[in-house]
Amino acid sequence: VPTTTTTTTTATTFAPKVLSSSSAIVTAPKVNAKPGSSLVYHVDPQATEIAYNPKADQLYAPQVGPSNIFKQGKPTLKRNTYTGHIEEGHISNFQFDNQRYSYNNLGFAMDPSQQGDAYIGDMQSMKKYKGLSNVHVTNMKNKKKKRKKKGDPGDVDDYKGPWADFEDDARIAQPSEEQMTVLDEYAKIREERRAGKRGNRKEEEEEKAKRIKETSKLHIKDPVDYQGRSFLHPPKTEGVAYKTPDHCYIPKKLIHTWGGHKNGVTAIRFFPNSGHLLLSCGNDKKIKLWEFYGKRRLIRTYEGHSEAIRDIAFNRDGTQFVSGGYDRYARLWDTESGECLRRFTNHSVIYCVKFHPAEDKQHLLCAGTQNKRIMTWDTTTGDVVQEYDRHLGAVNSITFVEEGRRMVTTSDDKSIRVWEWDIPVDIKYISDPAMHSMPRVSLHPQKPYMIAQSLDNKIVTYTASDKFKEQRKTFRGHQVAGYACNLGFSPDGLYVISGDGRGFVYVWKWQTTQQVAKFKAHDKPCVDVQWNPNETSKVVTASWDGTIKLWD
Repeated sequence: VPTTTTTTTTATTFAPKVLSSSSAIVTAPKVNAKPGSSLVYHVDPQATEIAYNPKADQLYAPQVGPSNIFKQGKPTLKRNTYTGHIEEGHISNFQFDNQRYSYNNLGFAMDPSQQGDAYIGDMQSMKKYKGLSNVHVTNMKNKKKKRKKKGDPGDVDDYKGPWADFEDDARIAQPSEEQMTVLDEYAKIREERRAGKRGNRKEEEEEKAKRIKETSKLHIKDPVDYQGRSFLHPPKTEGVAYKTPDHCYIPKKLIHTWGGHKNGVTAIRFFPNSGHLLLSCGNDKKIKLWEFYGKRRLIRTYEGHSEAIRDIAFNRDGTQFVSGGYDRYARLWDTESGECLRRFTNHSVIYCVKFHPAEDKQHLLCAGTQNKRIMTWDTTTGDVVQEYDRHLGAVNSITFVEEGRRMVTTSDDKSIRVWEWDIPVDIKYISDPAMHSMPRVSLHPQKPYMIAQSLDNKIVTYTASDKFKEQRKTFRGHQVAGYACNLGFSPDGLYVISGDGRGFVYVWKWQTTQQVAKFKAHDKPCVDVQWNPNETSKVVTASWDGTIKLWD
């Protein structure tokens, strides 16, 4: 019996496979570009990071692709330096420098914008050097010159040897004998003319001085008192002892103003010892004598100068005074009568005048002049006794020290010179590159020191004996640059006082150089300041505004 085998078939169902969320089908994966014919991988110029190490030719390869038509402005060149882009030119550095030097040294150069032999600059210079550049001209100049032939050693007259002249050298032409004669005559005529002008100027000055008559006018009706004593005698005033005070004080207020000079006051001086009279001079060519006590009247006016007056000075007892100014004359006056006793001149502007302080030399008058000289005249005869001419500039001040045995002078040459009296050779010369001109000098009333007004806005101190050394004591704070403002001491020597170019008055302590007072005295420069020798706090100031003021 045949057996039957039954086979059971099971049906299988096929379903799609579900992928996980982390898996995805990429239809166009990122693949590195294959190198082209240049075998260079192009780098995105906008990329900020690169994940591999490219070669130099990849980094500096030219950009490919279309340009950005939406980019505004001019396209910028790629920077190859810190400051921009540099392109190689068609001209070499040597040729560029050669043409630049040619233009700077010779005045012309080749025109780079033109073809051929075209030049710019000085055409005359181009023709002179035939268009050669700076290099060729320099080589021509540095070319060694050739000497002429030495000649025959046997011929003494013709033999030149190693001293032969260079070729193409021109000898300096000299005038002939006839021409020299004409030139000598011409030089002689010129010298005579110059001497004649000098002589004419002196004659004109003398004639002008003769035409001017010195006069004086008395303004008071009582020139003598009931005992017959003139105004030169000190009056008896309450509270005035006519002696040096033991202690001085700083002035604080204005108590009187004199206004007699129209064009400005240049100098004021107290009557010697007593100080009861005040002498002033100004740019109005007048000298005035004022009362210091009482009604403070104008006593006398002295006239005779034809130009502004620069300086005045009393003699030892005040009976005479001298004045000097821009009319090149120094005049000696009698204080009481107003008579002009004598005139002195060396035909130069007189900057300062001073009598010798010794009692037996009151007839000797010194004057510093613009022509660098210090003149000494005898007032009794009018003759020149001595002349000091070692300064290199106008003499500004004369100061006697050591009881008149020595003399200290300052000048525009920024130096100080010390002289033995009546010896025209300086024994001490003080000068330094840092020094400035010192137009005013004042002596300490008790100690051997002197102070000088330096035009760099300070007051310097020197010893007034022996070595005349500069001291460390310096007074600052005022402004006198350009102005010859006078300075001085209080009678007891405790204070230093000075004028100022802005019209101020400054007061310092002598010991400490401390500024203790400053007050506005005038509207214009305060050129002179004087402390009364017998008063504790009375100070007189003078200015270019034409006023004289008394402060107490």
